[in-house]
Amino acid sequence: MSTIFKRPSAARRTWTLGVALAAVAALAVAGCGGSSSGTQASGYGAPAAKPAAGKAGAAGAASVAVAGSKLGKILVDGTGQTLYLFQADKGAASTCNGACASTWPPLTTNGQARAGAGVSTSKLGTTKRSDGTSEVTYNGHPLYKFAGDGAPGQTTGQGSDDFGAEWYVLSAAGNKVEKGE
Repeated sequence: MSTIFKRPSAARRTWTLGVALAAVAALAVAGCGGSSSGTQASGYGAPAAKPAAGKAGAAGAASVAVAGSKLGKILVDGTGQTLYLFQADKGAASTCNGACASTWPPLTTNGQARAGAGVSTSKLGTTKRSDGTSEVTYNGHPLYKFAGDGAPGQTTGQGSDDFGAEWYVLSAAGNKVEKGE
């Protein structure tokens, strides 16, 4: 038995092409729409919006405060996340990049960091990271959060030996807290 293949008519081809173009146009329009995450969608040729991780306030300036914890009074960021120092850092220069910075995200800021309750403004500073961002320092130590801390006030990174050195929470004086390991 032989099957005869019939070529679609010109009208059918035009209709199919129109439907395909409409689908492509709909996808393009949907891709340029707003975002429900609170970040601005970027259009063609526009830079992507950077997430505000580690930052507080409309100006993008990070804040550092002191909060009570099971380890005593320690430094936290503007959302209450515990801040840590990395023993491998020498002076204010950060040595945590790449995979390290994914596990231990640096507290970055746009502008001068703000001193919250219990924090000495004179001990706050910034250092330039290898990627060009400004990382907040306290008492000369670059500050980091720990990806394993799921909620404000957790200190699960305390005493960890990751990426070649140990990690510690900081006291209000800006020194490592060694108890609770």
